[in-house]
Amino acid sequence: MHLPADSAHKGTPSQSTQSNIPSGSSDTLVLAEEATGDRMTTAGDRATARVAPTIDEATDKLPVVPAPSGGKTTVAGDRAMGEDRAIDEATDSLSPVAASSGKGGRASWVKWYEALKSILPIYIGIHLAFFVTSFLSVLFVLSDFSKQSMPIYTLWQSWHHWDTGNFLVVAVHGYTAPNQTAFFPLYPIFERGLMFITNNPFTAGLIISDVAGLVMLVVLYRLVEEDFDAERAYRTVLYLSVFPTAFFLAAAYNESLFICFALFSFYYMRHGNWWLAGLFGFLATLTRSSGLFLLVPFCYEYLRQHHFNLRTIRFDIISGLAMPAAIGAFALYCYFQFHDALASLHAQAYWHPRMHIPGEGMILSLRLITHSGGLLNFQAIHNLLDLVPDLLVLGLIMLSFVGPWKLPRNLWAYGLYAAALYLFFQLYPTTGIFPLLSVARYLLEVFPAFIILASLGKNRTIHMSYLMVSGATLFFLLAQFLIGRWVL
Repeated sequence: MHLPADSAHKGTPSQSTQSNIPSGSSDTLVLAEEATGDRMTTAGDRATARVAPTIDEATDKLPVVPAPSGGKTTVAGDRAMGEDRAIDEATDSLSPVAASSGKGGRASWVKWYEALKSILPIYIGIHLAFFVTSFLSVLFVLSDFSKQSMPIYTLWQSWHHWDTGNFLVVAVHGYTAPNQTAFFPLYPIFERGLMFITNNPFTAGLIISDVAGLVMLVVLYRLVEEDFDAERAYRTVLYLSVFPTAFFLAAAYNESLFICFALFSFYYMRHGNWWLAGLFGFLATLTRSSGLFLLVPFCYEYLRQHHFNLRTIRFDIISGLAMPAAIGAFALYCYFQFHDALASLHAQAYWHPRMHIPGEGMILSLRLITHSGGLLNFQAIHNLLDLVPDLLVLGLIMLSFVGPWKLPRNLWAYGLYAAALYLFFQLYPTTGIFPLLSVARYLLEVFPAFIILASLGKNRTIHMSYLMVSGATLFFLLAQFLIGRWVL
């Protein structure tokens, strides 16, 4: 959050002030030595003094802001300079809207447009790189010096792999078996609606993901720009876009749609607009079950903005029930469809049979790597692709609470949300040779980790190292995905 800049300026008279000086007095705007000695002034300065009130007079007229710690008050002006602690406590409990209400008065849509312009080069560049990789990946299918030619639809049809098919089945036929309820309904509903225009649910899925991905980056930029600064916002968007599993944001998966809704919910929490925060939290939870964890930052932000005083709680707190209500609505559908309100939970048990202690998946992955017969084999490399991003995000979450990059108290909602999501992802490692199966993809949802990484990115070596290593891994995994090889 940023406090509004002080609007009082000293020194040169403003243009509006000079316009009040009679035209015949322009020759008096020359330096004249005061009779008292060596201080120099201008007639314009004296005119300004006559037109504008003194600073003391102005601050006397400013509203008095009660300090949250008791009966002590402070003046919202230059005299508030001596009341740092009171102001810090007051602004800590304000939403960004309240804290920046005096910032300049530019229309909100202009700021959103500027955010779009800021992230558009990243979005376009990444998608051009995805297109080139899709084009060149054909060489992995064609044999050397072959005269065979692939149809042009190969460019987008090569993105049709793995869970994409599960979403399409639900979009076209609905839920016909209980195990399909592991895939939450909102993304297939959107595919179903758009396929009436595209006549192809897969094409509809790609369009939804790409549009949601663009909106997602704009909201992420605005959120980080308001709470931190534009430089960190740009790096956050860049780092998320080149994360090794970021190609899933452009695939016919529900990742980009979920993160888009989650970011909108988080944005409106920070602005104290609880009804919209609840609405987007509801949509996020209908997209992925992990949307339920938006309730953690919602509760913290609501209490913080109400000074952690239960007597200040209002009726709008019930909007936080929107997230569990989404789970309840889907459970109700499952009850009528399959006579099992917990069908989606039972479907998840197919992939994650039982709960484990957090961190057990990492230990199992490390054990499988060391006992795989060498680093350069399928099992070891794929477990490393799961384990390294998992450890990276864990370290970033820890840095959000301790160390020189820790978040201030008024931004703890970011760290709490990241920690809750991350802990949830660690509770259910899979059986078999890949305990952290798909976790690297789920980590895209932990967007606060990329904000901390953007802070570290001020160091040029860290910045370039992350871009090179993560970018190379991203496009290698994308090439593997495009030719139907196992990725995550």
